[in-house]
Amino acid sequence: MSKSLDAKKLQKVFETEKLLNEIRDTDVLLERILTEARAIANADAGSIYVIEDKQPSAVPAVAFADEEHAYKDKLLRIKYAQNDTQQSSRQNSKSPYVYFTVPITKTSISGYCACTGQTLNIPDAYHIEGGTPYKFNSSTDISTGYKTVSMLSVPLITSSGQTLGVLQIINAKDSNNNIIPFSDESVEFIKQFASSVTQTLEHTYLTSNMIKRMQRMAEFRDPKETGIHVERVSDFSLEIYDQWAADHKVPKEEQMKFRDILKIAAKCHDLGKVGISDVILKKPGPGRFTEEERAIMMGHTCVGAQLFTEPESDIDVMSRDVALHHHEWWDGSEKGYPGKIDYTHYEIGKPIERCEPLKGEEIPLSARIVAIADVFDALSHSRVYKEAWSIDDAFMEIQSLSGKQFDPTLVLAFLEVKERILSINAAYERMEKK
Repeated sequence: MSKSLDAKKLQKVFETEKLLNEIRDTDVLLERILTEARAIANADAGSIYVIEDKQPSAVPAVAFADEEHAYKDKLLRIKYAQNDTQQSSRQNSKSPYVYFTVPITKTSISGYCACTGQTLNIPDAYHIEGGTPYKFNSSTDISTGYKTVSMLSVPLITSSGQTLGVLQIINAKDSNNNIIPFSDESVEFIKQFASSVTQTLEHTYLTSNMIKRMQRMAEFRDPKETGIHVERVSDFSLEIYDQWAADHKVPKEEQMKFRDILKIAAKCHDLGKVGISDVILKKPGPGRFTEEERAIMMGHTCVGAQLFTEPESDIDVMSRDVALHHHEWWDGSEKGYPGKIDYTHYEIGKPIERCEPLKGEEIPLSARIVAIADVFDALSHSRVYKEAWSIDDAFMEIQSLSGKQFDPTLVLAFLEVKERILSINAAYERMEKK
């Protein structure tokens, strides 16, 4: 590599690091880290793994490198996977949502990286030198028809020695699109990049943990409807927005900023339920509320908005908008609420006042997106007052309410990403069973 190309690539790494520093959501950052790492090394594919507890935890799992025993109760889960070759055959649709876990042991390539803290640069995954404790698992290649050759696996280790996950990129390519081994220069660039962005990732965990603790607080009040429900709603919301943004040709950087904040704000849509009494919140049965009780229940939108007042950031602003307006109706029907209310004067535990409804684009885009994700998830999962609908029936219901309860352009985007919604839903079901 010439010195001029070397300097240009180093400058690109610095510029990318600066851009990533602006991302606040952990999941959005992980996805972007993988994208940018592949670009730096001109890699065709890749995955990013995170360390998770075998039993679900309120906070992200971490462990210290070089302590294999520390991983006994943890595993590696693929958080995001990308593949340009396979992507080109999907007519610009996103790659399938994957859920795949591996034990953290030295017998797998990613596990070895996590256990030892060492970077592995493998020229040919099918011809690994003898004497290594790890081997390549070809099952994914067999199932997809893809051929993995060169692999670069880098552990994501914080300055304090905690391992957060593993970045793995696959099939480096030369200028003629031929698969080649990862060069020593690429390895050094990626190691530098991984070291820097890991510190950024550590900072996003602070925001993530704060939101998770707020979720846990709400979950203590209403464990059946909160918990993993908000995680699914957040993931669904991101898929809807990404497709809507693609359909409307939203500029990339604008899209990146919005989706970063949306991923966090969507998780806050029902935090206001902490202000609703158990007598109402957990009341079972169809037609379960009296008129007054329903009006009190509607007050959770105002309580949620009050949690983010006065807003100190764009995250606070969108979280407030989502909490306050995710029950509005697109057509301005009085079924929507709370409408044009002064939520700051709402008194917890009191019936909400009836106000002029919001309509159409008066409803913030973020709230319109979360409305679809929230209703779909509520329909397709059981509650204390109802059985789960079938997935197909839930999709049909959302479609039938297009132009009524929901923004029709967002419903269209939702239907376009149906396969990813199904995959995400299935992945969470597997997580709950692990």
